[in-house]
Amino acid sequence: MNIADLDTPSVVVDLDVLERNVRHMAERAGETGVRLRPHAKTHKIPEVARLQLAAGARGISLAKTGEAEVFAAAGFDDVFLAYPVVGAEKARRLLALSDRVRLAVGTDGVEGASSLGGVFHPAGRRLDVLLKVDCGYHRVGVSPESAVEVARRIADLPGISVRGVFTHAGHAYLATTREEVDAIARQEGEILAATAQVLRGAGLPVEEVSVGSTPTARGAMAVEGVTECRPGNYVYHDASQVSLGTCGIGDCAMTVLATVVSVPATDRAVLDCGSKTLSSDALRPRPSGHGWILGRKSRIDKLTEEHGVVRVEAGESFRVGEKVRILPNHACVVSNLHDRIVVARGDRVEGEWAVAARGKVR
Repeated sequence: MNIADLDTPSVVVDLDVLERNVRHMAERAGETGVRLRPHAKTHKIPEVARLQLAAGARGISLAKTGEAEVFAAAGFDDVFLAYPVVGAEKARRLLALSDRVRLAVGTDGVEGASSLGGVFHPAGRRLDVLLKVDCGYHRVGVSPESAVEVARRIADLPGISVRGVFTHAGHAYLATTREEVDAIARQEGEILAATAQVLRGAGLPVEEVSVGSTPTARGAMAVEGVTECRPGNYVYHDASQVSLGTCGIGDCAMTVLATVVSVPATDRAVLDCGSKTLSSDALRPRPSGHGWILGRKSRIDKLTEEHGVVRVEAGESFRVGEKVRILPNHACVVSNLHDRIVVARGDRVEGEWAVAARGKVR
């Protein structure tokens, strides 16, 4: 079967591009001597993670406990939950997981870590944690200045061991130039490496110094003292990565195949993919529609749940029944909106992969 024969909307991943992206990031990590622990929340698919491990990745990162349970069941045995897991209920699930996998979780405070230790300690177990440090994103994470005090208090908790520090430079997605992204990448690595040194000087062991985002990965990995990197989006890339200068359109493995279902005016066409297919995430760093139609200047100007409204540029036209390929703004969210993806080489369909951890948000 060819891609053009697929029913729509369909999420299509080009295996040649996917494999190349996986290989290139692994090579970059190898050049810098940094361990690669890719964030599998982007794809949520064991088959993709196996490609990453085969290329040299050491374990995987995930966000949610439910994702970790899916990947553990699929045979993955080295998992870092790069998220501040909190509460006894989730701690009990983590305790069960720790029987099967080498497990670490993120934390940015004594209260959250204590809730985990309160389950692990009575069971005679210790849970490894990494302390999240805010490198400028201002979402979660302790300030570098308070890291020693917080890390000491966490290290004193029964049932908890501090393995290292981690961060995420999500503010790179708001950068307007590649130079700004590169500066954020250097800052990400330098802040975390410096914080790790301060912790070591205070007598706290720091095994892992873990950075992570696709746009900053290459720059942050080059900083001395960084030991691990957790990029995720690089397997697919998307319109936001192209806009940031992280990659070119030819490096984007994921597209959405859609059909024109209506042409109500010469300047407007409607596709059978809305926010439930493409997500409502805006293009970063500059809003510019809801996905790029490959080979066209026309952009998807508006989304409702099941409709993508195209503003047709002068000199272009669409016809009812025509199929188009769309480069989504944010591949990670698109993954979580679909039960399965189609995998292809060139125009030839190779099969389907289940998005096994779809919807695992707990």
